[in-house]
Amino acid sequence: MASCFFILNQFDDVLVYLKSIRPYFINDEDFNWNFGIASAAANEYKEAEEAFLQITNEKYKQEYCYLSWLCRCHIMNKSPHLAWEIYINMETSNESLSLLNLIANDCYRMGQFYFSCKAFDVLERLDTDPEFWEGKRGAAIGVFQMVVAGNESRERLIEVI
Repeated sequence: MASCFFILNQFDDVLVYLKSIRPYFINDEDFNWNFGIASAAANEYKEAEEAFLQITNEKYKQEYCYLSWLCRCHIMNKSPHLAWEIYINMETSNESLSLLNLIANDCYRMGQFYFSCKAFDVLERLDTDPEFWEGKRGAAIGVFQMVVAGNESRERLIEVI
């Protein structure tokens, strides 16, 4: 049933089944992969992050799908620096640019403007698309607002400037 609901994109229903058998498969790579994706798709990012981090198979850990979902989980769990580290450790490719775009937009959406600004800055240097400039400018203003509100350090504002 979980597979059927997975195919139908009914991830809340998938999780009903997977959570019922999770204690028996806690060290199973394939189970953690599926559980992580289903949890993230159902916006249960804490559980998804835990499942993804239990995966030790290097084949999975090198896939863009794994990296992008793990980055999204880090960002949604208020650890954007971990997503940034994943990007930094990647080789330059189309996948790394896609991951950078994900980091820029998800961090912006979550109000994590410092890392959003860093990501938009790299994107804008690589491509003069006006959307990247607008995103970078909006994120820089967001960092300024966070500093004024006392939620971000002044050093980060200086770095953004």
